[in-house]
Amino acid sequence: MKENLRDILSGLSTEIDQETLLLYLQGKLSEEKKHDVEKKILENEFADEAMEGLEQFKNKSDLSVLVDHLNHDLRKKLAKKKKKREKLRLKDEPWVYLVILMIIILVIISYIVIHKFLQEG
Repeated sequence: MKENLRDILSGLSTEIDQETLLLYLQGKLSEEKKHDVEKKILENEFADEAMEGLEQFKNKSDLSVLVDHLNHDLRKKLAKKKKKREKLRLKDEPWVYLVILMIIILVIISYIVIHKFLQEG
């Protein structure tokens, strides 16, 4: 999985990086940059809604810490899910295929023997 897909704010806009969004929310961008960010955000309805929610935070300087914490938690949960999926996956081991093949052969032989027994009787 691409690393940027795991970042919380990367889903808001593919044209704006997370650092620029945080600087925008903290009010540390120039007016020109601010206008560009707002223009790109307005083009995406989801990004617009998300930015409205993020703007409601009182202490904007703590936003980067919060985003880092959310990203860390997201990565941890994704790693846990990946590990769980790996456990459930049938590993490619040759003895499993050998056992399955032997069972199929036994079923076929049993069918043939039973079929011949019923024809003779």
